[in-house]
Parts: sequence; C-alpha cells; structure tokens
Amino acid sequence: MTAAPPADSSRAVLRLPEFRAMLLATVCSTLAGRAVALTVAYQLYQLTKNPLTLGLLGLVEAIPALSLALLGGVVADRNDRRRILLITTTLEVLCAALFFLYAPHAPVSGYVPILALIFTLGMARGFSDPALPAFEAQVVPRALLLRASAWQSSAWQAAAIIGPALGGVLYAAVGARGAYAFAAVLYALALGCLAYVKPKPRPAFTPGEPIWQSVKEGLAFVVQRQVLVGSMALDLFSVLFGGAVALLPVFSSDILKVGPQGLGILVAAPSIGALAVMLYATRRPPGRGAGRTLLLAVAGFGVCMVVFGLSRNFALSVLALVFAGLFDGISMVIRKATLRLKAPDHMRGRVSSVSSMFIGASNELGAFESGVAASALGTARSVWAGGLLTLAVVAVTAWLAPELRAMDLTDIAEDRTPEEAGGRAMKVEQGWES
Repeated sequence: MTAAPPADSSRAVLRLPEFRAMLLATVCSTLAGRAVALTVAYQLYQLTKNPLTLGLLGLVEAIPALSLALLGGVVADRNDRRRILLITTTLEVLCAALFFLYAPHAPVSGYVPILALIFTLGMARGFSDPALPAFEAQVVPRALLLRASAWQSSAWQAAAIIGPALGGVLYAAVGARGAYAFAAVLYALALGCLAYVKPKPRPAFTPGEPIWQSVKEGLAFVVQRQVLVGSMALDLFSVLFGGAVALLPVFSSDILKVGPQGLGILVAAPSIGALAVMLYATRRPPGRGAGRTLLLAVAGFGVCMVVFGLSRNFALSVLALVFAGLFDGISMVIRKATLRLKAPDHMRGRVSSVSSMFIGASNELGAFESGVAASALGTARSVWAGGLLTLAVVAVTAWLAPELRAMDLTDIAEDRTPEEAGGRAMKVEQGWES
C-alpha cells in the first residue's frame, strides 16, 4: 500500500491524483451549476417579467433536494458512492443539454419545461449532496482530511463566486443556448474527473434493514453527538437570524444609497472574506481548539451583522460584510472537517444528509425570515437584532454542548459506537464517548 504524503505540508493532499480529480470535479460542477442558475433566472424573467417566477425557481429546486436528502443519505451508506455521483452528474449533463435544446422554443412553449428540468436537478442534488462528502472521505487518508476539507471549501467558494459572473458573460456574449452548452461541457468534465477516481469499498450495512430504520439510526447518531448537532445548529440559527443577503438590495437603494453598483460590491464582500480565510486554512487547517474557534467564529459573524445593521457608512458596511464572510468561512471549514472526521464511514452519507437539510433549511427559511422581520421591525433593525440573536444562540450552544466547546480536530481517530468498539465505550450523559 502506498504511504500517504506527510500531513505537515499545505500541498501534501494535492500530491494525491484522485484528490486532484475530485477537486477539479468540484470546480467544474459548481461553475456549471451557478452559471445555469443565473442563466435560467434571467431567461425566466425575460419570458415572464414577473419576480414571483424567480421565487418559484428556488422553491422548485429546494423541495426535491431537501425532501430526498434523508433517503439520499441512506442510499449513500448502502451503495457505491462513486456510482451515485456518476449517475447524478450524468443527469446534470443531460439536463444542461436539454436546456440547450429547449432554449429557442421557450418563448413559444413557455417556462414549465424549464421548471421541470430544475426540479430534476434538485432531485439529483438530493442524492449527490450526501454522497459527495462521504466519497471524498474515502479518497483521502484520514491524516489529510483537514487539509482536503480546506482545499475543497476554497475550490467551491471560488467557483461559486466566478460561476454567476461566467453565466452572465456567456449570456451576454452567446445567449442562453451558448451558456447552457458551456455548462454541459463543464458537467461532462466533472463526470470525467469522477470516472478517473477508482471505485472504493461499499460501506458496511445490515442487509434487509428497513430504510426508515436506517434513517432513524442516522438521525440518532447526529442527535447523540454534541459536536455534530451543535455545529449544525450553529449554522442553522446563525444564517436564520443573522443572514442579511436577502436584504442587500434594500440597503443599497434606501439605507446606504449606493445604487446597483454598490449592491454588486455588497454582494461580493462576504465571498471575498470567505475565500481569503479558506485559502489560509489550506496552509493552517483547524485542529487544536477547533470547537472553541467555531463558537468564536459564529459569535464574530453575529457581531459583524450588528455592525452592518447599525452602519450608515458604505465603507464600514462593506468591511463588516467582508469580516462576516471571513468568520463564516472559518465556521464552514470546521463544520466540513467535523462531518468527515467525527462520523464513521458507514454513517457519513446519513450524517451528510442531515447536514444538507440544516444548510438548505437555513438558506431557504433565512431569506423568508429576513423578509418577515424587515417588514415587522424595519430593515436595519431586523439585521442588528438578528445579530444579537446569533450571539445568544452561540452562548446557549456553548452552555448546552461542552463537548463541542472542547472539540479537538487533531484527534483523527474514527468515532465508533460501543458495539463497534467491542463494548469498550459506555454511553455518557450526552452522547457517546468518541
């Protein structure tokens, strides 16, 4: 067996050919997905001139992605995860190709087929989102998982920033069909990268076990471990209460009075901070004291939201959003590393599915909550009040989850149940001893 590269180098994990292939697959698929999302949104608005259609667009993709997530986790823990990713990525290639073929007919035939394709992409996400992080953890040695998680987060963030801009440029230069064609090529490249990675062992599972029983085991595994449920809850409530992205058009137009140019800067600011810290994490990944760092990062995010909500100065507002993105980037790297390190291989799909539901719910409900709070309290007040609520969530989580507070990611031993450890571990008051 080939020895793993030394873990003390920021580039050690990049020496693994299969990880490089996974990294390139992440970049290509994220670029394609973001470009398709922008192209579809712009094309739909040109067809309908109705903003409600744009709201339906997000809902049509979110419903299958979230409703299938738990089932997708079970499927990922019972089957070849590489094959799942190959199937879902093939489906994405086909959807992009169908977008390309249908684009000229949309003005006459309507937008329902476009929404049907978006629904199909949401179904694919329901199975790929749990399978991808579980498969990544099989590709990389455990000693390098922290650095791998940082590189994957950085690649995803960079592609998420560039993807919409790429879609806009392509739409302006070659139209919707050209943008869809380019997305299909990117999805095909991602498929080729995944095909390059060799198959990995299928996870161990109990033959004949009912699917619902497997789902319950996954949920129980997360609930019984403070480091998992605590980190997911922090993400859910910080975005739910502290997110201000949905309200940025109001700030740019009515509060800061900087117009659409200023809105572009405000939207980009969090991503700049997040990408900077993720690139730093590839050299200095989180390790000792990671739990305390996670709590401080989410608290820092809450403070930034308070500052942003109170600010009437454009430069200060941009700075607050940059630091908000920076703190959110820290928490994202730690959360992803926690999922990979604190769940055994046969549970990673189900744990990832629960995490994707938390993230999806926080994004979808967060935008809704921001609108309701802004209507009831006023836009600026709702943002700084949400920041204060985020700080309260951090304090409560730190009090209720001492194991999360003390979490140390330098310990790469796999978390196992007492049965798997031969009865050595005993159930403690809150969760299993890891």
